[in-house]
Amino acid sequence: MPHLVENLKIACATQRSISHLCRAIDINRQQFNRYINGQTRPSAHNLARIANYFDLDAADFDLAPKQFRDRLHKPVLGINGGSELLKAFPGNLTALRRHIGYFQTYYRSPSWPGMVVCSCSRLIEQGGLVQAKSMERLRDLGSGIQQFSKYLGLAAFYRNRIFITQRVVGPNAMLSQTILLPFDEYQRVYLRGTTMGISWRRENLPYASRMIWRHVGTEPDLRELLARCGPVPLSSRQLPPTVRSFLEDPAAEVYEVPAEY
Repeated sequence: MPHLVENLKIACATQRSISHLCRAIDINRQQFNRYINGQTRPSAHNLARIANYFDLDAADFDLAPKQFRDRLHKPVLGINGGSELLKAFPGNLTALRRHIGYFQTYYRSPSWPGMVVCSCSRLIEQGGLVQAKSMERLRDLGSGIQQFSKYLGLAAFYRNRIFITQRVVGPNAMLSQTILLPFDEYQRVYLRGTTMGISWRRENLPYASRMIWRHVGTEPDLRELLARCGPVPLSSRQLPPTVRSFLEDPAAEVYEVPAEY
């Protein structure tokens, strides 16, 4: 493994800490130490997990260090690297880094009239880009409906706005677009804005709704975060006052495209 150890160290240097990296990819810290100390080579499975975290191929870790650095900052995304769309991401990376972490997210949906859909999202830097990962869990026991959805996408920062484009992971793919901004320049807990998507219970009609994200840190209790997901009434004590005020405002109407016109 002539270059593996050095390249692992180069990749680790882009992270907040090795402990953070090990938690993110679920690899034992002591085992990972043996990798970067050259005592043992990662199994093919573990090397693939490490490479996936950095948006690389496992074979990239055997490149010469200079080539590896170039590849680390220019991830292969499976589409034309010269794409005008890809050039939009991540925008102002330094500004976007201020919002890295986990969020509890809230929005109004036409599928749940009078309710607020609570979900969770994460912004994470990988390979020079900022990925947006979201999870949504919806339950309607009266109708026997249980839905668990994962979203994956990219975030960009321009003019004090965060632009997030995501797709549903799985066979029933769809795209959503969210634009967020802080309540003021120095406030980072709440991000408010608009989300656009399609209603899954009403003929997949396009809609737009207010959305607000609440930052809950970089290492929250993930079980607690997920447990709060689902549709809740606007009057619920689970909603922080800032969230309730933003979403119950009369101007916070859900806009739908009618089925017939």
